[in-house]
Amino acid sequence: MSQSLADLEAKRSSVLQQLMELGDLRPGSISAVARRCGKPNCHCAKPNDPGHEPQLRLVRKVNGKSVAESFASPASFRKAQREVAEFHHWQSLSAELIALNEQICRLRPVASDAPGWTAQEKKLVLQSIRKSHAK
Repeated sequence: MSQSLADLEAKRSSVLQQLMELGDLRPGSISAVARRCGKPNCHCAKPNDPGHEPQLRLVRKVNGKSVAESFASPASFRKAQREVAEFHHWQSLSAELIALNEQICRLRPVASDAPGWTAQEKKLVLQSIRKSHAK
């Protein structure tokens, strides 16, 4: 079923409103890292021992490199969980906004204010094509 331009614009306004209502957010994922302390007499050094309790970390990319952040307390872990969930919500809303805008752009009528290309428009189009092929 095809939607009208007005319906799509209303949905876009709703998504924009949701974006404005987002709370604190940050990228990354939370993972549990099993660890061994390295002490030869510790229980974790024995074969088939699961090791110490997993350490929870927030892992994210900074300048192309993975950075891990440990949590000082359960409260800081829960805070990071909320922030990462909000980031994922932001990503979802952003994708929805882009999809809606694509539909709106396809449906919006073309204004017929000029019969053809102006000399300046032709020049700019040709320049942009040449630049993209030069790369």
